[in-house]
Amino acid sequence: MTVQELPGAAAYRPTPPPAWKPRTDPAPLLPDPEPYRVLGTDAAAGADPELLLRLYAQLVLGRRYNAQATALTKQGRLAVYPSSTGQEACEVAAALALEERDWLFPSYRDTLAAVARGLDPVQALTLLRGDWHTGYDPHEHRIAPLCTPLATQLPHAVGLAHAARLKGDDVVALAMVGDGGTSEGDFHEALNFAAVWQAPVVFLVQNNGFAISVPLAKQTAAPSLAHKAVGYGMPGRLVDGNDAAAMHEVVVEAVARARRGGGPTLIEAVTYRIDAHTNADDATRYRGEGEVEAWRAHDPIRLLERELTERGLLDEDGKRAAADAAETMAADLRERMNADPVLDPMDLFAHVYAEQTSQLREQAAQLRAELDAEGEAR
Repeated sequence: MTVQELPGAAAYRPTPPPAWKPRTDPAPLLPDPEPYRVLGTDAAAGADPELLLRLYAQLVLGRRYNAQATALTKQGRLAVYPSSTGQEACEVAAALALEERDWLFPSYRDTLAAVARGLDPVQALTLLRGDWHTGYDPHEHRIAPLCTPLATQLPHAVGLAHAARLKGDDVVALAMVGDGGTSEGDFHEALNFAAVWQAPVVFLVQNNGFAISVPLAKQTAAPSLAHKAVGYGMPGRLVDGNDAAAMHEVVVEAVARARRGGGPTLIEAVTYRIDAHTNADDATRYRGEGEVEAWRAHDPIRLLERELTERGLLDEDGKRAAADAAETMAADLRERMNADPVLDPMDLFAHVYAEQTSQLREQAAQLRAELDAEGEAR
């Protein structure tokens, strides 16, 4: 006998008992219907001039860094480089919103965030060159290794943030990911644990329109990626990712909220990847030039430059100084990247475990024997 065949089944309604109520009011968690903006609005008048100039200098530096790294890839000095041209405001503004004690968990495209946080530009490229597991000490710089697997850095960020809170450390973790990463299971797991634990972590999704060649519409039917936050019980923020002032404000607010015990926030920064996914990608196969040109008109450097110029904070000398500083950085990057590194194959076994396992010791001994034999043959 089915439920429908039971006596009184016609009056049955599968509703919760009267005592049921939402654990969290969803209204405050929902993002605004349109991306938050500062530049070009009345809110721009209240923006700190010193901050805007710092953001501008870093954006110009970042644009030149992307161009130089792309050129190094074409010259064979880098194995691959995922350019963030057009997305500079997302990375720079987010990095500058962190305190020194905080941690940054970047994806493979977030070299500019690492550099803006103070990392040596060459060290930020070491992984992409294929020289080392990562080019810097994560603990020293409070920057996790650039993460090439999609979204696996997100649970790591939650774990660190949760551990820091248990220890009583005043630390916030900022985890950066692309729109493609939100389709991974790690994204769900990270947000779910972060919300349940109220971990001091901020998730920044850079929605640049495509996961390689897959547009966002083929990844999700949600109104926006920021709307996904309400399903986990955290606030979602939708922001214009090309508006450096808006980006900085939103991330600063989310970091402050996390630090005072308010829990995690999911931020969706709406931006666009002007360059191809990497040097191995032909973007013309899945998008038209008209779409790219439309986004060039909403360029983050142009938006900030217009604001600074209209307020009398930036003139031609200021623009030239920022460009000259970027060229100096690019020249230094070229010079140091064009020098062949001295690599030791035995480094493959360093920093894997605090104490080497028996298997690693065996493998290291085997490689050492092969290297010695090769040296004798020469």
